[in-house]
Amino acid sequence: MNQIYAFLAEGFEEVECLAVVDLLRRANLEVTLISITGEKPVTGAHHITVLADALFEEIDPQKADLLFLPGGVPGTPNLAAHKGLTEALKTHAQNGKRLAAICAAPSILGTLHLLNGKKATCYPGWEDKLIGASYQPDGIITDGNITTAKGLGFAIDLGLELITLMVDQKTSDTIKSSIQYPI
Repeated sequence: MNQIYAFLAEGFEEVECLAVVDLLRRANLEVTLISITGEKPVTGAHHITVLADALFEEIDPQKADLLFLPGGVPGTPNLAAHKGLTEALKTHAQNGKRLAAICAAPSILGTLHLLNGKKATCYPGWEDKLIGASYQPDGIITDGNITTAKGLGFAIDLGLELITLMVDQKTSDTIKSSIQYPI
Protein backbone atom coordinates (compact mmCIF):
# COMPACT_ATOMS: atom_id res chain seq x y z
CA MET A 1 0.00 0.00 0.00
CA ASN A 2 1.18 3.51 -0.78
CA GLN A 3 2.08 5.58 2.30
CA ILE A 4 1.51 9.33 2.15
CA TYR A 5 2.61 11.90 4.72
CA ALA A 6 0.81 15.27 4.77
CA PHE A 7 2.64 17.85 6.86
CA LEU A 8 0.92 20.34 9.15
CA ALA A 9 2.40 23.58 10.48
CA GLU A 10 0.70 26.39 12.37
CA GLY A 11 -1.13 28.51 9.80
CA PHE A 12 -1.59 25.80 7.13
CA GLU A 13 -4.41 26.21 4.61
CA GLU A 14 -7.02 23.83 6.02
CA VAL A 15 -9.06 23.03 2.91
CA GLU A 16 -5.98 22.58 0.72
CA CYS A 17 -4.77 19.90 3.08
CA LEU A 18 -7.98 18.19 4.08
CA ALA A 19 -9.62 18.07 0.63
CA VAL A 20 -6.56 16.30 -0.76
CA VAL A 21 -6.29 13.96 2.25
CA ASP A 22 -10.00 13.14 2.05
CA LEU A 23 -9.76 12.15 -1.62
CA LEU A 24 -6.61 10.09 -1.11
CA ARG A 25 -8.27 8.19 1.72
CA ARG A 26 -11.35 7.57 -0.46
CA ALA A 27 -8.92 5.84 -2.83
CA ASN A 28 -7.83 3.61 0.08
CA LEU A 29 -4.39 5.19 0.22
CA GLU A 30 -2.76 5.31 3.64
CA VAL A 31 -2.45 9.00 4.56
CA THR A 32 -0.91 10.18 7.82
CA LEU A 33 -1.23 13.78 9.00
CA ILE A 34 2.15 14.75 10.47
CA SER A 35 2.57 17.71 12.82
CA ILE A 36 5.90 19.53 12.71
CA THR A 37 4.96 21.61 15.77
CA GLY A 38 5.76 19.08 18.50
CA GLU A 39 2.05 18.82 19.35
CA LYS A 40 -0.76 16.93 17.63
CA PRO A 41 -3.34 19.75 17.59
CA VAL A 42 -2.36 22.17 14.80
CA THR A 43 -4.31 25.35 14.07
CA GLY A 44 -4.66 26.43 10.48
CA ALA A 45 -4.72 29.84 8.85
CA HIS A 46 -8.47 30.19 9.43
CA HIS A 47 -8.44 29.13 13.08
CA ILE A 48 -9.55 25.54 12.45
CA THR A 49 -7.65 23.10 14.65
CA VAL A 50 -6.83 19.69 13.20
CA LEU A 51 -5.54 16.75 15.23
CA ALA A 52 -2.51 15.21 13.52
CA ASP A 53 -2.03 11.45 13.50
CA ALA A 54 1.65 11.66 14.43
CA LEU A 55 4.49 14.01 15.27
CA PHE A 56 7.41 14.50 12.89
CA GLU A 57 9.74 13.04 15.54
CA GLU A 58 7.71 9.79 15.51
CA ILE A 59 8.04 9.00 11.81
CA ASP A 60 10.63 8.15 9.20
CA PRO A 61 9.78 10.35 6.20
CA GLN A 62 11.67 8.04 3.84
CA LYS A 63 9.13 5.27 4.48
CA ALA A 64 6.55 7.37 2.63
CA ASP A 65 5.91 7.11 -1.09
CA LEU A 66 4.64 10.71 -1.22
CA LEU A 67 5.35 13.79 0.90
CA PHE A 68 2.58 16.42 0.61
CA LEU A 69 2.87 20.09 1.59
CA PRO A 70 -0.28 22.19 1.94
CA GLY A 71 0.10 25.94 1.51
CA GLY A 72 -1.12 28.85 3.57
CA VAL A 73 0.56 31.67 5.42
CA PRO A 74 2.18 31.41 7.87
CA GLY A 75 1.98 27.65 7.25
CA THR A 76 4.34 27.67 4.27
CA PRO A 77 7.12 29.66 5.98
CA ASN A 78 6.68 27.47 9.06
CA LEU A 79 7.13 24.30 6.98
CA ALA A 80 10.15 25.83 5.24
CA ALA A 81 11.78 26.62 8.60
CA HIS A 82 11.65 22.99 9.81
CA LYS A 83 15.13 21.56 9.12
CA GLY A 84 14.08 17.94 9.52
CA LEU A 85 11.32 18.36 6.94
CA THR A 86 13.50 20.21 4.43
CA GLU A 87 16.19 17.52 4.71
CA ALA A 88 13.51 14.84 4.21
CA LEU A 89 12.22 16.62 1.09
CA LYS A 90 15.72 16.77 -0.39
CA THR A 91 16.40 13.08 0.34
CA HIS A 92 13.00 12.10 -1.03
CA ALA A 93 13.67 13.98 -4.28
CA GLN A 94 17.19 12.51 -4.60
CA ASN A 95 15.64 9.05 -4.29
CA GLY A 96 13.13 9.84 -7.06
CA LYS A 97 10.15 9.60 -4.73
CA ARG A 98 7.00 11.63 -5.25
CA LEU A 99 6.49 15.15 -3.82
CA ALA A 100 3.37 17.34 -3.99
CA ALA A 101 2.77 20.93 -2.92
CA ILE A 102 -0.07 23.40 -3.33
CA CYS A 103 -0.51 27.19 -3.21
CA ALA A 104 2.55 28.86 -1.65
CA ALA A 105 4.16 25.53 -0.66
CA PRO A 106 5.80 24.85 -4.06
CA SER A 107 8.09 27.74 -3.06
CA ILE A 108 9.66 25.41 -0.50
CA LEU A 109 10.59 22.98 -3.26
CA GLY A 110 11.94 25.85 -5.33
CA THR A 111 14.13 27.31 -2.60
CA LEU A 112 15.52 23.81 -1.98
CA HIS A 113 16.40 23.64 -5.72
CA LEU A 114 14.17 20.59 -6.21
CA LEU A 115 12.35 22.16 -9.17
CA ASN A 116 15.44 22.66 -11.35
CA GLY A 117 14.49 22.02 -14.97
CA LYS A 118 10.87 21.22 -14.10
CA LYS A 119 7.58 22.89 -14.92
CA ALA A 120 5.70 24.06 -11.83
CA THR A 121 2.87 26.28 -10.66
CA CYS A 122 2.01 28.10 -7.44
CA TYR A 123 -0.18 30.78 -5.91
CA PRO A 124 0.26 34.14 -7.71
CA GLY A 125 3.03 36.20 -6.15
CA TRP A 126 5.22 33.22 -5.22
CA GLU A 127 6.59 32.56 -8.72
CA ASP A 128 10.01 34.04 -7.91
CA LYS A 129 10.50 31.31 -5.29
CA LEU A 130 10.17 28.54 -7.91
CA ILE A 131 13.93 28.66 -8.39
CA GLY A 132 15.08 26.72 -11.43
CA ALA A 133 11.54 25.92 -12.57
CA SER A 134 9.64 26.96 -15.65
CA TYR A 135 6.56 28.62 -14.15
CA GLN A 136 3.29 27.57 -15.79
CA PRO A 137 -0.05 29.29 -15.07
CA ASP A 138 -1.91 25.94 -15.06
CA GLY A 139 -3.88 24.79 -12.03
CA ILE A 140 -2.03 21.46 -11.67
CA ILE A 141 1.36 20.44 -13.06
CA THR A 142 3.05 17.06 -12.73
CA ASP A 143 6.61 16.99 -13.99
CA GLY A 144 8.40 13.77 -13.20
CA ASN A 145 8.09 13.00 -9.49
CA ILE A 146 6.81 16.46 -8.49
CA THR A 147 3.21 17.69 -8.61
CA THR A 148 2.38 21.33 -7.89
CA ALA A 149 -0.99 23.06 -7.65
CA LYS A 150 -1.95 26.73 -7.83
CA GLY A 151 -4.19 27.09 -4.78
CA LEU A 152 -7.28 26.10 -2.83
CA GLY A 153 -9.50 26.18 -5.91
CA PHE A 154 -7.44 23.29 -7.29
CA ALA A 155 -7.34 21.12 -4.16
CA ILE A 156 -9.83 18.58 -5.53
CA ASP A 157 -7.96 18.48 -8.84
CA LEU A 158 -4.72 17.86 -6.94
CA GLY A 159 -6.25 15.00 -4.99
CA LEU A 160 -7.59 13.42 -8.17
CA GLU A 161 -4.23 13.86 -9.95
CA LEU A 162 -2.42 12.15 -7.07
CA ILE A 163 -4.92 9.27 -7.15
CA THR A 164 -4.28 8.88 -10.88
CA LEU A 165 -0.53 8.82 -10.27
CA MET A 166 -0.58 6.54 -7.24
CA VAL A 167 -3.46 4.20 -8.11
CA ASP A 168 -4.91 4.61 -11.61
CA GLN A 169 -7.15 6.76 -13.80
CA LYS A 170 -10.20 4.52 -13.31
CA THR A 171 -10.11 4.96 -9.51
CA SER A 172 -9.68 8.71 -9.92
CA ASP A 173 -12.62 8.86 -12.34
CA THR A 174 -14.80 6.77 -10.03
CA ILE A 175 -14.10 9.03 -7.06
CA LYS A 176 -14.59 12.14 -9.21
CA SER A 177 -18.04 10.85 -10.19
CA SER A 178 -18.94 9.82 -6.62
CA ILE A 179 -18.26 13.32 -5.24
CA GLN A 180 -20.30 14.92 -8.05
CA TYR A 181 -17.28 16.78 -9.36
CA PRO A 182 -17.96 18.18 -12.85
CA ILE A 183 -16.55 16.14 -15.68
